[in-house]
Amino acid sequence: MLVCYFATMQTIPAVDLLGEDAVRLVRGDFTRVIFRQPFESFVELVVATGPALIHVVDLEGARDGAVRLDVLERCVRAARGTPIQVSGGLRSVSAARAALDRGAARVLIGTALWEDDGALRRFTDELGERFVAALDVRDDHVAVRGWALDAPLTFDEALERCVDCGVHRLHVTAIERDGTMGGPDLALYQRACATGLAVIAAGGVRHQGDLDALEAVGCEGAVMGVGYLDRLETLPDKINE
Repeated sequence: MLVCYFATMQTIPAVDLLGEDAVRLVRGDFTRVIFRQPFESFVELVVATGPALIHVVDLEGARDGAVRLDVLERCVRAARGTPIQVSGGLRSVSAARAALDRGAARVLIGTALWEDDGALRRFTDELGERFVAALDVRDDHVAVRGWALDAPLTFDEALERCVDCGVHRLHVTAIERDGTMGGPDLALYQRACATGLAVIAAGGVRHQGDLDALEAVGCEGAVMGVGYLDRLETLPDKINE
């Protein structure tokens, strides 16, 4: 039996892609895989729980800057009408439009925003609410290129740029909490919510108590990775832990 997890705020299951598999990593470390399953069957399993949205990340794309549109299309087919937001390797407006054309409901852009001073406004102006600004935060700085590097930009500076450019929605990841089941960094998300922008939280989200706490600080939704696995009773045991 599949267990569907409901909360007042939007709970968004994560599907992290590595090659042909859905995986879970610890803090984005490619050498620390704690779960692996063929991605299409995993997407179908997640869809069976009835989420309103699925968060799909192509980890190789994020690291290498290459968009795998064929894989995106396969995810869209496996989702069977459930909207997906997609990220990983989308470094230009044209690449983002291609992902939207292949079936993504919205796109998350991270690296491209912080390596080109004019990119944030271009994405906002051209894609509107289908664009989500991704702020992946480590030691109070924004990380880029699959979290391999830190941009010379603090979290607060990035937030200020998003407000100035009229961004509609932020996706904020606490990297040190990601994949750890250590609980969300509420102070980090509270700073993001203070901008008045819509905020999706990611990193360390475990259970209903965490979702309630995130809603209390103002988040509109939360991405669950490892935490969501615990609610899929038919999944095989985690591997390589």
